[in-house]
Amino acid sequence: MLLTDTHTHIYYETDEAKLAQLMERCFANDVKRLFLPNVDVASIKMIDDLVKQYPENCFAMAGLHPCDVKEDYQTQLASIYKSIADRKIYAIGEIGIDLYWDKTTLGIQQDAFKEQIRWAKELSLPIVIHCREAFDEVFEVLEELNDDKLRGIFHCFTGDLGQARRAIALGFYLGIGGVITYKKAGLDLTLAEISINDIVLETDSPYLAPVPYRGKPNESSYLIHIAQKVADIYNVSVNKVAEVTTENSRKIFDI
Repeated sequence: MLLTDTHTHIYYETDEAKLAQLMERCFANDVKRLFLPNVDVASIKMIDDLVKQYPENCFAMAGLHPCDVKEDYQTQLASIYKSIADRKIYAIGEIGIDLYWDKTTLGIQQDAFKEQIRWAKELSLPIVIHCREAFDEVFEVLEELNDDKLRGIFHCFTGDLGQARRAIALGFYLGIGGVITYKKAGLDLTLAEISINDIVLETDSPYLAPVPYRGKPNESSYLIHIAQKVADIYNVSVNKVAEVTTENSRKIFDI
């Protein structure tokens, strides 16, 4: 069995011994492909260091997280874009709009989002979208820039069925994480109406740990619990979930 974590910040762990243990637990749980979303300039080196250690397992993205879009965002974007020439990346991400923490930055978040979508099209790469309390705003940008080059993942998808179908119609896969295991989230009901061919798995570690670890730091090895819940929803084996979602990740990231 081969599981793919399409979104993990495992590189946040700076203790080398603890990081090695995190990776060992991943491998023990058949999580052998990990995609690393960039959030700012400082995280570039952290990601690259992990990719160098595990070149067969870890794959880099480049992007400016919407919560890191501040007054100096153009400088940050320029530095991130410049770094792409010297690195192998598989997506532009994570990018998008977040109106949970700060609604006053919507204008510059939209500007940064659009600029990074242009990078992705220029480089023929997918985008990985962070969307929190901003579905309308994100869809507005996507529909404005929609063409045959626009594709990617709605990371940590928690929307309703209408939003799921709208995202899929735009050529996006839904990133399903620990929230699927939360009883009151209702995401299981939405997922039951969506084809398994339209989803990928993720942890977003160290955030949003699945049951039975909810409320504790998340890690990529816990992807097995997300896969099991998805298997229960679709009434298929965990092996089948791993097979389909890993294949979906290959289609997105071309690896």
